[in-house]
Amino acid sequence: MSEGGTDGGGTRDGRRVALRDVAAAAQVHPSTASRALNAHTRARVNAATVARVLEAAHRVGYEPNSLARGLRTSRTFTIGMLIPDLTNPLFPPIVKGIEDQLSQDGYTLVLANTNYDVDRERAIARAMVARQVDGLILATARREYPLVHDLLADGRRVVLVNRTMEHPPVASVTGDEHLGIGLAVSHLASLGHRRIAYVGGDADASTGLGRYRAFVAKLEEAGLPLDPDLVAHADRFHEEPGAAAFAALLDRGKRFTAVVAANDRLALGCYDVLRERGLRIPEDVSVTGYNDMLFADHFSPPLTTVRIPHYQIGVKAAQLLLEALADNESPAMTIRLTPSLVVRASTAPPPVA
Repeated sequence: MSEGGTDGGGTRDGRRVALRDVAAAAQVHPSTASRALNAHTRARVNAATVARVLEAAHRVGYEPNSLARGLRTSRTFTIGMLIPDLTNPLFPPIVKGIEDQLSQDGYTLVLANTNYDVDRERAIARAMVARQVDGLILATARREYPLVHDLLADGRRVVLVNRTMEHPPVASVTGDEHLGIGLAVSHLASLGHRRIAYVGGDADASTGLGRYRAFVAKLEEAGLPLDPDLVAHADRFHEEPGAAAFAALLDRGKRFTAVVAANDRLALGCYDVLRERGLRIPEDVSVTGYNDMLFADHFSPPLTTVRIPHYQIGVKAAQLLLEALADNESPAMTIRLTPSLVVRASTAPPPVA
């Protein structure tokens, strides 16, 4: 914001409301009002003064003028975001967290669905860059993802959500997958399960490989055997691929009493196959998921799963991007938020042999 400009919206007495009107209403200097209204500089102002300025801005109908700010800063105050599947209930709380945080600084989020299509991802990213988005938040990254290399080489600010990359270092926000999968395995082991199967997702994504590695490590830590015949990987984190992978695992004929699914949609695929085979949950097989997506508590039976703070992932991702836009030298941070286990009716002690 300017130190005394007229970059405001709304009207007062037939004229445009300006920053100086807010300052007059709050009885502060325009530069103080400017700092109080800017989330990046607000901490430099006394809290009581900030509250007075915000109240005054609301009272006089002041709104920052993004176009005027953009002309001064060479920014458009828009952020692009790519997600792989608009129908996945994982993403709405992440997007809401991002939007809520960005809106505090006057930014608008432009959202696009890529449908897991690499060419489409690249075309959309190019279109967003051509429209001068100030930065990008990507939920589509794979462990090797040339698009990110290209964006970084072009000087674009990028933050990943729900995914990480091995090279180069890119700012990212995820749940702590090692801890999360560990919570599921420990829970099953505490119930007495010793033969635990695993249904994972796409190993080309960090979520696929990371959760599988966590499963292997936690089994070893618990002193439980890893049987390769009790591991199956779906090509996507969806119900149908999950059901196909789990059906193939069952067809191997190896005995087990519990299955850890790498996300809730894969767990739902396991539910379908178990019912088709005449097996009960949890009386015959216990099932755990990962994410605690919307309606997981309405599965039949309600799903024991690992809850990830998705809204906070969105908030943190937006904060990282805003910090990067404010400081080009800011490091590429990796933030892993702490998950928790939600125990419901899909897990129980193993059946008596």
